[in-house]
Amino acid sequence: MPTSNELAENRTDLAQDRTDWAEDRTILANERTFAGWMRTGLASAGVGLGFQAIFGKFEPTWLAKIGATIFILIGVVIFYIAYRKACDLQERMDSHAAEPMSHSNFRLISMLFIAGSLMLNLILWLL
Repeated sequence: MPTSNELAENRTDLAQDRTDWAEDRTILANERTFAGWMRTGLASAGVGLGFQAIFGKFEPTWLAKIGATIFILIGVVIFYIAYRKACDLQERMDSHAAEPMSHSNFRLISMLFIAGSLMLNLILWLL
C-alpha cells in the first residue's frame, strides 16, 4: 500500500506531465495560428490583386492601383504581426516533447511573404 507521501508525489508528477503537455499543445497551436495569419495576409494580398484585375480599366487608373495597394499593404502588416506574435508566445513557452519552429523560420516565412507582396505591389504600379 503506497504511503500518503508517495501518493502526493505521484499526483504532483502527473500534474507536471499535464502541464508539460499543455505547453506543447500551446506551442503547436501557436504554429497553426501563425499559418492562419499567413493565409489571412495572403488572402488580403489576393484581394488587392483581384481589385486591380477588376477595376484596372477604371479611370483614373491610379485610383484602382491605390485601392489594390491598400489591400496588399494590409497583407504585409498581417505578415509582420503574425511573425511578432508567434515569436513572442514561443519565447514564453518551454517545449517538452514537441519541437517548435525556430524564430528564424518564422522570420524567413514572414519576410518571403512580405517581399513577395511588395514585389506584387511594385509590378502592379509598373504595369
